[in-house]
Amino acid sequence: MHRFGNGEVLLATLGTEPQVVTLTLDALISKGHNISGVIIVYTDHPAITKNLGVLQEEFKQSYLDVSLWLVPVTSAHGCVKDFLNEEDLRCLWRTLYVEIRRARQAGCSIHMCISGGRKVMAVIAMSVAQLLFGPGDQVWYLFTEGWKPGKERRLHAGKSDKVALLPIPVLRWSEADILLRTVADLSEPQEVLTWYKRLTDKAEEKRKDEFVRHWLTPAEREVVRLACLGYDNAAIAAKLAKQEQTVANQLRGVYEKLRELLDFPDYTVDRNVLISRFAPYFSLLESEVE
Repeated sequence: MHRFGNGEVLLATLGTEPQVVTLTLDALISKGHNISGVIIVYTDHPAITKNLGVLQEEFKQSYLDVSLWLVPVTSAHGCVKDFLNEEDLRCLWRTLYVEIRRARQAGCSIHMCISGGRKVMAVIAMSVAQLLFGPGDQVWYLFTEGWKPGKERRLHAGKSDKVALLPIPVLRWSEADILLRTVADLSEPQEVLTWYKRLTDKAEEKRKDEFVRHWLTPAEREVVRLACLGYDNAAIAAKLAKQEQTVANQLRGVYEKLRELLDFPDYTVDRNVLISRFAPYFSLLESEVE
């Protein structure tokens, strides 16, 4: 486990441009941040491995009071070389989750630079930040004007170089107290995903129940129930002793209410949408009655 005390740490994803790390660190220090450690998350690529050596040497010379931690993205088969499948992405997600969680548990404020490495690293890093970041944590994007990939790799900006750290807003789940407590108690990211799916599934079922019980009239509710159980309009009309046109009119009214529930989507809300959304709901009710 990293031991940075309770100061500030920088977590950076690394690609083929090692100066992303040093330029970000220099900018943070110039802003008055007391960075006690840097965590570099990387993949097992020859060019990136070479950059790790460059950074290790630079830290020995320029950042004597800053600890450097090199964290490879790993799977059950070893270090991940690139993000080629879903398993590779899960390993990246887990690596970032574990490192950020450790820093948070140590009481550190986290600065995260998402400018280095593959674009997907930035996407996954933002996802983890939304889960775990607190009010004192910040995601940064490093802007370098005229400094293109492959250009001469100066690890520190000159007087004429235009370098800026741009803050990226993070919509933190930690704003919700119950969510913060639940996530903090889960040690594995897969547990978080499972819990989140269970939570959203429960919310969706609650919305469906409210729609059926409170948005629909008793007559509409019965028509919808039969439609979701597989009856066509003629069969519904015969079963309820109604005119077929009456059933069609009631379903049209239901479709309009469903459009509102779905926030007026740009696709047509029809019988197929109604059945796909509510057939499981009514099937469950039927099984409970039996």
